[in-house]
Amino acid sequence: MSKHTSPDLARRHLLQAGAAITAAALAPSLLAQNSNRAIRIGYQKSSTLLTIIKANGSLEKLLGPSGAKISWHEFSSGLPLLEALNVGGVDLSADVADTVPVFAQAAGARLTYLAQESPSPSAQAIVVRADSPIRGVAELKRKKIAVTKAAGVHYLLIATLEKAGLKFSDVEAAYLSPADGRAAFERGSVDAWVTWDPFLSGVQRQSQVRVLSDGRGIADYQRYYLASTPFADANPDVLRAVFDALQKTGQWVKQHPKEAAAFLAPLWGLDTDTIELANSRRSYEVRAVKLEALGEQQRIADTFFSAGLLPKKVNTADVAIWKPERLG
Repeated sequence: MSKHTSPDLARRHLLQAGAAITAAALAPSLLAQNSNRAIRIGYQKSSTLLTIIKANGSLEKLLGPSGAKISWHEFSSGLPLLEALNVGGVDLSADVADTVPVFAQAAGARLTYLAQESPSPSAQAIVVRADSPIRGVAELKRKKIAVTKAAGVHYLLIATLEKAGLKFSDVEAAYLSPADGRAAFERGSVDAWVTWDPFLSGVQRQSQVRVLSDGRGIADYQRYYLASTPFADANPDVLRAVFDALQKTGQWVKQHPKEAAAFLAPLWGLDTDTIELANSRRSYEVRAVKLEALGEQQRIADTFFSAGLLPKKVNTADVAIWKPERLG
């Protein structure tokens, strides 16, 4: 494959992969027949795998014959996405950062963990402008920092400050969406920006920046896929279909990085080199969630509560977890 794979070629290869996903995801006998079933899926720009699945139509091909009607709903970040899940605006959530379910639990949401991506700690970072005098995390004291509330980068910022001997209250947080955060960062109205891929790769390639610290050794950055618990209980076949499609798509992205970048470029409005860089830092290894592996979730919850950012203590083990073997 040449360095500059054409989007059309990438699309043909991905459609072939999508056909394989559709054929293998579920046996026909596992598809519940329901002519009135609506499946509303929420996603955000960083939802790489479901962006691909949406574009190649693999879930429509698989679930359409059973009567499912799939609709897609884009959100600016993970917190409003899970708020919509909590109030019944969507049924399934694309990947959100590990912090977001903690806030949803604190709000009393009835959520079921569907899957997680294994850690991608370098896919989020604190950046400063290349000409900034700030050389270390300790120098962020009393500085203004753009961060998206409740996102994984929110925890990364708190944990990174604590490692440097600072409290979250030692900095001035400007809660901004990724787009607004970048604008504020580039015009100099904030001193630093904490962001995640593909926004991180975009600013690295298009602006003069330095990475002050990323998540390695600080925050694992595991992204989670969730469903509303009532929907999960009523539609195990849908969850199995989505889980299998996510796994196969994640494998395709890692095995075909240039084709994946070419496919995503027009969807994201980014150049292929930027997307390749972003994708190289994400694991895209989709796996089942295990209760005993939610230790970092509890650390995140305790950290936010101690910082006064959660209204109450959260027990992250008090969740519903879907298990693929239930349909095996």
